[in-house]
Amino acid sequence: MMSNDSTAKTLIVATILCVVCSVVVSWSAVSLRPLQEENKALDIKKNLLMTAGIVESTAQKKEIEEAYKQIEAKLVDLKTGEYVTDIKPSEYDANKAAKDPKRNYKIPSDEDLGNIKVRAKYGKVYFVKDGEETKSVVFPIHGKGLWSTMYGFLVLETDLNTVKGIGFYAHGETPGLGGEIDNPQWRAVWPGKKIFGENGNPQIQVIKGEARDASKFDIDGLSGATLTANGVTGTVRYWMGDDAYGPFIDKYTQGGGE
Repeated sequence: MMSNDSTAKTLIVATILCVVCSVVVSWSAVSLRPLQEENKALDIKKNLLMTAGIVESTAQKKEIEEAYKQIEAKLVDLKTGEYVTDIKPSEYDANKAAKDPKRNYKIPSDEDLGNIKVRAKYGKVYFVKDGEETKSVVFPIHGKGLWSTMYGFLVLETDLNTVKGIGFYAHGETPGLGGEIDNPQWRAVWPGKKIFGENGNPQIQVIKGEARDASKFDIDGLSGATLTANGVTGTVRYWMGDDAYGPFIDKYTQGGGE
């Protein structure tokens, strides 16, 4: 019989303990995944609604789900600007599609203002409704800051040129510097600004220092976070440009809406 102090017995006990712990951790990860995915989806809905000015940051699940009934999502082919009708928007994951060579699009380097490199071929567009009337349009956007990929929403008035709001719900920018993109005071500068210049190209930009009062396109910079600010500019300009939502925006505005 092995001694309780033997090396072999110690190793056997340690091995059994490791196996049991691994099984428990694996089971927990698998069993909790649906709840994690549900909470992630709820958080994205909440941030969309907050950016659109529909709910406050204190909103809970019931209020979020009720408010989200005002949102109509559609899927758009970013190359043509046409709606995609054979896929339900709720069943389409742009992040997964961007990793699939059959469903993604490699962005030309001269077009890649957001330093994204590869995106999905299709993108979602969210319409904020009041009955049958569209009150605003929400575009999901993402692009590189200094340290991370920033994921957010850009809300436009129905002219698809006037900003109603912007918000980022996931990023890893430096707190107090690039993290200031979460600052409500900075986000409050965006409403009323214009996206497109007279030439039809995106002109909006986050500048160094304070914006001129008369400027329709300039957003106050982020002190000490120039690269993050440049990333926000590039991200917004890319997604509003011809290589992304531009064809849809043209069709929407020329066609008088949906």
